[in-house]
Amino acid sequence: MYPIPRIPHALNKLAKAKYITKMDCMKGFHQNEVEPNSMKLLRIIFHMGIYEFTRMPFGIRNAPAHFQRMMDTKFQEEILEGWMVVYIYDIIIYSETWEDHLKYIERLLIKCTPINLKISLKKSNFRQQELLALGHKVSGFSLAIDQNKVAAVLLKPVPNNIKDMQSFIVFTSYYRNYIRNLSHITSSLYKVCSKYVVLEITMEMRGAYERIKHELKNAPVLILPDFELPFKLYIDAACSQGLGPALRQRQIVDGEPREGVICYICRKLKYSEARYGATKTECLFLVWALEKLYYYLEGAVFEVYTDCTVLKSLLNMKTTNRNILRWQIAIQEYRGNMTIIYKEGISHTNADGLSR
Repeated sequence: MYPIPRIPHALNKLAKAKYITKMDCMKGFHQNEVEPNSMKLLRIIFHMGIYEFTRMPFGIRNAPAHFQRMMDTKFQEEILEGWMVVYIYDIIIYSETWEDHLKYIERLLIKCTPINLKISLKKSNFRQQELLALGHKVSGFSLAIDQNKVAAVLLKPVPNNIKDMQSFIVFTSYYRNYIRNLSHITSSLYKVCSKYVVLEITMEMRGAYERIKHELKNAPVLILPDFELPFKLYIDAACSQGLGPALRQRQIVDGEPREGVICYICRKLKYSEARYGATKTECLFLVWALEKLYYYLEGAVFEVYTDCTVLKSLLNMKTTNRNILRWQIAIQEYRGNMTIIYKEGISHTNADGLSR
């Protein structure tokens, strides 16, 4: 197996880009030849006989990973130089100047010739400041939901079978960074996704379904992170409900400083966690948020805003509680870069609404 890049991490590399080009490999996996000894494993039966694939077909479990490995190997130099993103058969070129952009496109096309990689011009977009890629509308500064992807879902009624309900939950999870407290909203839908449960549509489920569609239609525009600037992590845990951090950052946009949301994350509290006191819940909240946002916060300077005064002394707290002791060890690597700031609950609305 070979790791496929996470889409948010891939798109984050486009930050500050003024020119973006997206290219699509023609016929995708079919450009890869199948090794002769493996052809017998890809046999298909027709009315005129048995046939074998000589090119990699779609639908093979390891096809995406194999194609990703091939693309990463062929374009390793370009990826490491920091002007190309490859996600399976999608190629994205980005730059801050038009001169560099032309040079990068030329380098890519020249390299495609000897390796016999074909590009589909119909599915490619050149010299864009904003384009649709990997299910998102992306620019050099922001990230938004591709409304063309959610248009069909917005017109559908509540699913009447478990399979359709599972498909809807998986689809909404793809855009979980845009939706506040998604795990809490979908909790009633998860309950009926078991094969041991008879699907009965309740008013609570209808309300959750319509609310998710509303959130998808009115999703906020996220900003792409600037790893040279400090981050802001807003946390507040409603003990009986769930966890809902908001990662934000203040950037200079059009010459003015503005604070925007990078992503929302959330999860419901487990049964045992819901019995924690306020102090333990806030500590759990911080540790889980740091673990979940490790990609952004590792080695970065950031501030944590909380309405719990006890959390400010978490690193130096003297306690015999085994959970808190374990959490203290877990966040030691952030000790030099993390500043915990107390913010009164009445003004701490960024995260408070996420956890309730």
